[in-house]
Amino acid sequence: MTVERRTVESLFPPPAYAHVAVARGQLVFTAGAVPVDVDGELVGREDAAAQTRQVIANLLEQLAAGGASAADVAKTTVYVVADDPALLSTVWDVVRESALAGAPSTLLGVSALGYRGQLVEIEAVAVIA
Repeated sequence: MTVERRTVESLFPPPAYAHVAVARGQLVFTAGAVPVDVDGELVGREDAAAQTRQVIANLLEQLAAGGASAADVAKTTVYVVADDPALLSTVWDVVRESALAGAPSTLLGVSALGYRGQLVEIEAVAVIA
């Protein structure tokens, strides 16, 4: 195993992710995955859950191009255009149900992302042997 995810017993249990990942091997860094299809069209306009599913699909393609899979992910950062915790929760629920679940993660509400109408972006760091 290249990435071992650990929860720290002396800390409050995190909801569906690990506190820390211990990694051994070669690092794979992704650019932020965005909710566009192969033609560059935005997927899920005004639908954060649909955008999150597209972002995760794109991120998994990026990881594969680097020789990694979701199981190799040591850390994700999830950006959501939101100032309401409910929208953050909507996105987090999709991430939690995906192959990325369990990796240490940071969830951030931001004021804007790069594409008009974009609500979600996720980047990852993975480790391969």
